[in-house]
Amino acid sequence: MDVVTLLGIGLLTGLTTVLFGFGGGFVTVPVVVWADSALGADAMRVATATSALVMVVNAGFATAVTPRRTLAALRGSVPLVLLLAAGASIGALAAGLTPPGPAHWAFVAYTALTVVDVLLRPGFLRPPDETATTAPRPLPTVSGAPIGALAAFLGVGGSVMTVPAMRRAGHPMRVATALANPLTLAISLPAAAVYLTGPTVAHPRTPSLAGLADLRAAAFLLAGALPVIALLRRRPPRIPDRVHAWAYVGLLAVVTAAMVVLGG
Repeated sequence: MDVVTLLGIGLLTGLTTVLFGFGGGFVTVPVVVWADSALGADAMRVATATSALVMVVNAGFATAVTPRRTLAALRGSVPLVLLLAAGASIGALAAGLTPPGPAHWAFVAYTALTVVDVLLRPGFLRPPDETATTAPRPLPTVSGAPIGALAAFLGVGGSVMTVPAMRRAGHPMRVATALANPLTLAISLPAAAVYLTGPTVAHPRTPSLAGLADLRAAAFLLAGALPVIALLRRRPPRIPDRVHAWAYVGLLAVVTAAMVVLGG
């Protein structure tokens, strides 16, 4: 395992946590699949579990340093959060029982479909009118369970679903991505608990597993990510809304391509 590479990718996960609300999930999964390739087919399950653990810390820290006036948009969302957590528990349990190959290609299929969706369906790439008097709409409560289950199963944290949904509900990218972090925390916390207490994949070249999570990889990724999150939350970059949205799509496309290569 290349420690310098993991630290560098950790910097990137910190950047994506702040700019896109990913918590590191979409970046972490392909990186851990690569880092733990000695596990063969089980690398995908370990990557999913490690991603959940990384997202607990990244999303929790990012939420803690987000201005309260921004988080106020989630007021009254307790039922949604509870359903996200319940769905995540089910998704994590299912991931532990599913053969690794289908899970890998399910990740690829979902990210590819998301890229197509945000490109073709109206409401994501066009910036909302911030002068409009209509308040942004809340996410439907009933969406919590399926979002949580799918996000935990794939190790993506949920932002790939919640950011486009909040964007279409009327939030600008800077708000949609900030709100994705507490929702990602609601998903990743129960998912990580399931993964950490589950059976361990035994392999002599990867001795740092707790349940299905690779603690060594997670530690290096977090060492790179947390300082970036702290810095960018203090001095958030000013990115035009439309550029921000296109960058989100571009990152999803890059991650999808990386997973296709790793699965080849």
